[in-house]
Amino acid sequence: MLRSQIAGAAMPILTIRHVTTYHYRQPVAFGEHRMMLRPRDDGDQRVLESGLDITPAPSHLAWTQDCFGNHVATARFAAPAAELRFESTISIDHAPVCFRAAEIADFAKTYPFTYAADQGEDLARFMTREPDSEVDRWAAGFLRDDGSADTHALLVGMTQTIKQTFRHVARHQKGTLSPVQTLTLASGSCRDLAVLMIAALRSLGLAARFVSGYLHLPDQDDRLVGGNTHAWVQVYVPGPGWVDFDPSSGMIGNQDLVRVAVVPEPREAIPLQGTWTGSASDHLAMRVAVKVVSAGV
Repeated sequence: MLRSQIAGAAMPILTIRHVTTYHYRQPVAFGEHRMMLRPRDDGDQRVLESGLDITPAPSHLAWTQDCFGNHVATARFAAPAAELRFESTISIDHAPVCFRAAEIADFAKTYPFTYAADQGEDLARFMTREPDSEVDRWAAGFLRDDGSADTHALLVGMTQTIKQTFRHVARHQKGTLSPVQTLTLASGSCRDLAVLMIAALRSLGLAARFVSGYLHLPDQDDRLVGGNTHAWVQVYVPGPGWVDFDPSSGMIGNQDLVRVAVVPEPREAIPLQGTWTGSASDHLAMRVAVKVVSAGV
C-alpha cells in the first residue's frame, strides 16, 4: 500500500548482490531448486533491474508469483556438477516510510478493535495461531489492567521491548525456535524474534505476518559497510495498512529493510531450497555472501 509519507520523499537506490554457492566432492545430480530472491514491487519499493545468473545453466527456469504476491523462480538441471552457484543482482528504488499514530483510523487508535468485516477473510490467514498460555501472558503484559492499550504505543512498545530485553544472536541452523523457547532463552535470531512477536500479536487478535528480505547497513556517510538477509514483522493497522516492525533492531517502519517475501509462516519464505543426488559425504560446503549498496538519492 502506498502511504502518504512517501509523497515528496527522497528515494535512494539500493543494489543487492546475493550469491549462494554449493560445493561437492565430485559431480552430483541436481533436482528442482526453488528461489525467493527477487524483492517485491510494493508501494514503497520498486525493482528497477533484476538479474539471476545460475551456474551450471539450468535446463529450465520459470518465474511465478505465489498467492501473497511474492516472486518465485524454479530451476531444473540436466547436467551434474561439482559446484552449483546462484547469483542474484537487484537494483531497487526504496522509499523510507514511518509509522505515525495520527495515521491510524479513529476506530483503531485504541486496542482492542475489530477489523472491518470485508477484510476478515484476507486477514484470517495472518491471525491463525496455536494457543500458548506463556505467550498469552507475555503479550498481555503490554496492556492496561482493563485489557486496553493505545494501539501505536502497544506496537512500538512490543518491538522495542524485544530489542531491549532479548539478545539478538546469529543462528545458522535451519528452522526457527518456538515462541516459548525464545521466551525461555531470552535470545534468538532475527527470525526467532519475529516469530515470537507474531505469536504475541496474534494472541491479541492482531493480523501479523512474517517478512523475509535484506537489511542495508549504512555507515554515517550512508555508504556500504555491510548487508545481510534478515527477517522482521508486518502488522495490519487500519489506516496505514501493513506496517513494518523489526524487533531485532527495535526500528519502526521500513528504513533499511527490503522486502522479498511476506508469508504467514517462516517456512514459506526460504530464500533458496532444492535437492541433489549423491553420497552424503559428497557435500562439502555451502557459502552465502550478501552485499547491499546504497547509490544515494
